[in-house]
Amino acid sequence: MARQLLASLALACMASAVVLPLHKQAEASGPLVSNQLGYASVNGIELFFRIYGSGSPLLLIHGGLSDSSVWRDQIAALAEHHQVIVADSRGQGRSTRTSEPITYDLMADDYLKLLDTLGIQKAALVGWSDGGIIGLDIAIHHPERLTRLFVQAANATPDGVKHYVAPESVPELRHYDDVADEIHALWANEPNFTAEDLASITVPTEVVIGDHDEAISRKHTEYMAETIPGASLVILPDVGHSAPIEDPEGYATAVLDFIDRDLS
Repeated sequence: MARQLLASLALACMASAVVLPLHKQAEASGPLVSNQLGYASVNGIELFFRIYGSGSPLLLIHGGLSDSSVWRDQIAALAEHHQVIVADSRGQGRSTRTSEPITYDLMADDYLKLLDTLGIQKAALVGWSDGGIIGLDIAIHHPERLTRLFVQAANATPDGVKHYVAPESVPELRHYDDVADEIHALWANEPNFTAEDLASITVPTEVVIGDHDEAISRKHTEYMAETIPGASLVILPDVGHSAPIEDPEGYATAVLDFIDRDLS
């Protein structure tokens, strides 16, 4: 049963397989050029990042077993009035990893240290799937670092996965030679945010899901939106779990509608 659960998540993330390799991005994305790119030394790894545009900071965090190139078709629109930061989470894309097991809390700390390295105190955060879970972790433990949180296709607990059945056993959360095995173990064991954790979030939050998300339960998404104080629920039309890839223009519009909205 654990294998079936992990398979459902993996299949929902298969759209990341259509993401072009990083060296193909320029060809696919036109003339947009990053202001800065490189590696940040954080928590014993080298975290690959790029920065585009100028204005208020906007951090985009990709889903599991993909990389920052998933955002390539949104960056031009988002960077028109924002400083957009994208990075590859540890062990994925161009970023390295250590023998320390990958957890959401550890990846959250990687991104906070990236912001520290860049001299950014606060940023709006857009997180897809695992990126949304990382965003929730930061909002719970370090709310002072976020101005807004757009969390799409994320779960607060493993049973937020669609058609969840409690498995008889789960893979151990430890270091694996294959990072895919390690991420599968992560999905089986985490996240474990309680209702109290979600209710403690003070960052303005929008909880988002595609109208036919293949991986995350709508009921669970509604629970998150109802539990996070003041959060709004947005259903993206005609997209599934991989909404940033399926409808990049619509996704960018939804992001800007939220992060640029006057909440006073």
